[in-house]
Amino acid sequence: MKRNHTFILLFAGAWLLTACNGTPATSKSTATDTAARLTAIDEDNFNFIVANDLGRNGYYDQKPIAESMGELAEEIDIEFVAAAGDVHHFEGVASVSDPLWMTNYELIYSHPELMLDWYPVLGNHEYRGNTQAVIDYSDVSRRWVMPDRYYTKSFEVGDSSTLRIVWIDTTPLIDKYHKEAEESYRDVAAQSIDEQLRWIDSTLAQADETWTIVIGHHPIYADTDKDDEERENLQERVDTILRKYDVDMYIGGHIHNFQHIRVPGSDIDYVVNTSGSLSREVAPIDGTVFCSSATGFSVVSASDSTLTLYMLDKDRHILHTIERTRQ
Repeated sequence: MKRNHTFILLFAGAWLLTACNGTPATSKSTATDTAARLTAIDEDNFNFIVANDLGRNGYYDQKPIAESMGELAEEIDIEFVAAAGDVHHFEGVASVSDPLWMTNYELIYSHPELMLDWYPVLGNHEYRGNTQAVIDYSDVSRRWVMPDRYYTKSFEVGDSSTLRIVWIDTTPLIDKYHKEAEESYRDVAAQSIDEQLRWIDSTLAQADETWTIVIGHHPIYADTDKDDEERENLQERVDTILRKYDVDMYIGGHIHNFQHIRVPGSDIDYVVNTSGSLSREVAPIDGTVFCSSATGFSVVSASDSTLTLYMLDKDRHILHTIERTRQ
């Protein structure tokens, strides 16, 4: 689906975005006048969308964001959508024929250019329902590609580079969900923490791609009022493996806002991708490079020499850019 043109994303020079303290503030990257700053995504780059925390039956910002995703996919070459969990709020789905598949997904992400591969992971809300049905929906929908609870895939990028993406299942890696398994998260109990961690370690040990991204639902570092145990468990169990193998980015969701965090002793860019429907306020913490309570989605753009993540609001304004380079 390559197109012979370069699409120019508009970074508006005068709009206000919500700062980390919850008050409106002009972006520091914005010029003082109203002139627009343009950022190009090269036609030869390998580009994909990251979206999560979607399913609100079309309410809040879900429909306009879905339309923005489709419009973006129409104007640049998008290879796929990485869905980082909670496609379904609030109790997951009961089966592959649950009506929520239509009202949360099929009828919302109906733009013709979104009829491409979607690579999902399970979120905590999927675990409140039938998680096997989420995997089995791959047999129903041509675009829903979920081979297992955690999986990996390598892609060719540019002329001589490759991208490895590792999708992980974070809910069973967090103790609180096992404690609440009988009451609310029944499918967690059957999942082995150690087995998945061994798989993550083995997968990353064998990865020799130019770029490596790990995608899971829960963030490893984030400002949030959710239980500290969520981040502490992932820092102890997952982050130690990611640092061991020099992963480039970890992308999560769950918190319903944008966050970009760097921490001492790690060269990884830790990303919280915002909600595709309803957002929450956010404040900076130690290591925060950027945060915003805007709703929206992200685009990852990879080439031989650069790996870039663009955080976009619902109108496709670029709020923040993360760029990694190779010589």
